[in-house]
Amino acid sequence: MKIIETRAAPNPRRVRIFLAEKGITVPFEEVDLMSGVLKQPAFGAKNPMQRVPLLMLDDGTAIAETVAICRYFEEKQPEPALFGSGAKGRAIVEMWNRRIEFGLLQAAAHALRHLNPKMAHLEVPQVPAWGEANKPKAIAMLGILDAQLKSNRFMAGDGYSIADITAMVAVDFLKPARIARPEALVHLERWYGEVSARPSAQA
Repeated sequence: MKIIETRAAPNPRRVRIFLAEKGITVPFEEVDLMSGVLKQPAFGAKNPMQRVPLLMLDDGTAIAETVAICRYFEEKQPEPALFGSGAKGRAIVEMWNRRIEFGLLQAAAHALRHLNPKMAHLEVPQVPAWGEANKPKAIAMLGILDAQLKSNRFMAGDGYSIADITAMVAVDFLKPARIARPEALVHLERWYGEVSARPSAQA
């Protein structure tokens, strides 16, 4: 078993943090996504979406997509429960994780990939107007998260979950995307300080 990743990319980091919270050790194989290796036939045969991370099981099964990889390890080792507990708890975690993925992480990714000239060979075509359009989308989502955190310790309630992992990685990804975090979001700042201090944040 191994995980193929580009360490600097946000989605592999989500998996590393998830595994660190679980206390699970998996070998990692580093590839440079900027080199175009993900577009080569050898990698495409494993993952036609040409993205990392990619979990390779010992039987040759390839599992792509960050949440799918994390769900695999959640099933293998249920505790601590990072996808929530019970029908209601799991649904709430899923709801917030998807909101954060689409509303914040994806918006930041679009801003980076469509505005950074170094990403032009990966994002074809680059549409600068789309990159700029995603910046206010990300800021608006930060406001929604700040309101959620006003009455909740973590993104999906009282317990730390994959939604917090996704959100922390997304907030950190705002910097390379050149999206300034509003200073007035005091609840978001309180949460960010707490989750960033967890040992897993350095994974």
